[in-house]
Amino acid sequence: MAPTDRPLLAVLIDADNVPARHARKIMREVQSIGEPALRRVYGDWSNESLKGWKDPIHALGLVAHQETANSRGKNATDIGLVIHAMDILHSGRFDAFVIVSSDSDFTALVNRLREEGLTVYGIGEAKTNEALRNVYNRFILIENIPDPDTPISTKPKGKAAKALPLFREALEKIDSEDGWFNLGQIGQAIQARHPDFDSRSFGFAKLSALVAALDALETRKDGNRLFVRLKE
Repeated sequence: MAPTDRPLLAVLIDADNVPARHARKIMREVQSIGEPALRRVYGDWSNESLKGWKDPIHALGLVAHQETANSRGKNATDIGLVIHAMDILHSGRFDAFVIVSSDSDFTALVNRLREEGLTVYGIGEAKTNEALRNVYNRFILIENIPDPDTPISTKPKGKAAKALPLFREALEKIDSEDGWFNLGQIGQAIQARHPDFDSRSFGFAKLSALVAALDALETRKDGNRLFVRLKE
């Protein structure tokens, strides 16, 4: 573990699959998770479609890896990323991986990393299929990450109601002597079953704000801890 107690992250970005315009906010999100000590981006840089990555690579301190496709239809970027991921895994230096891609071809890689006991975060677009989302410990939608200079807009309260079944499901899985549940435990229970759960999907920057918008739930504070229960 790093001296700051922040987990050391190995960040691997599939440039073929992620638009360069998202790079800044993605790295900002990654820094909220831990210390991105290794930050690599993979692609065939002779491809004109990747020229937008030039500025983010320099501005964000990313290390670009050239993956030349020697034949049509073969994804050299995916293969190069996977090979490097296994090398990084066996180095034993990192606490967690962050895979930035919407490509379901990385499902087996994520499973392999988790088999070694590492936490694996995924970041990708809404087009990412459910199978890949669910294999991660946590999956973050790029669309949910705010641009650094743009505040999260307030969404209609009605959208929060779609989250209520997730809370009900979580509360059934947690034991409580008095009917009150720690919000942190609730969040962990929802995340364990739904790795792509994010309060921002419902229009709220924080889990506590989402809870406050649900009329079926009530809250109380005990010091810095927030407790939740279903209204009778």
